[in-house]
Amino acid sequence: MAGLYFEEFSVGQTVKTLSRTVGEDAINAFAGLTGDYNQIHTDAEFARTTPFGRRIAHGLLGLSIATGLIMRTGLLEGTVLAFREVQEWKFVKPVFIGDTIHAVLTVTETKALARIGGGAIIASVEVRNHNDEVLQKGVLNLLMLSKPK
Repeated sequence: MAGLYFEEFSVGQTVKTLSRTVGEDAINAFAGLTGDYNQIHTDAEFARTTPFGRRIAHGLLGLSIATGLIMRTGLLEGTVLAFREVQEWKFVKPVFIGDTIHAVLTVTETKALARIGGGAIIASVEVRNHNDEVLQKGVLNLLMLSKPK
């Protein structure tokens, strides 16, 4: 399925993504990719001594998974030019190993940008777990192509 073009997005449009369970493998892979081996993510004994009582995923891993889930919707397939900006991102609650997360994206603004042949889509995003608790939230600014003439 081809993605939506700039003109096909509307303020108030909401999309819920598929879900993904965050496993220990994802945390280890993210630590290896980024070099962030903070003990809260990689050391079960240390993590037991923290207020969370167990290991948690990297905050940016949650954001990264959410963007991947948004891409899997097909909305942006072949029509997104760039993720322009992440705004006001809040890490509300931790993502634990075994949490099944999804994202809810709501378009809040559209801005035509003729110079790029498209426009900007501003969308609020919430990352939620299997209990529908908000774990992360913020705003994405996406540059999208216009419909071909």
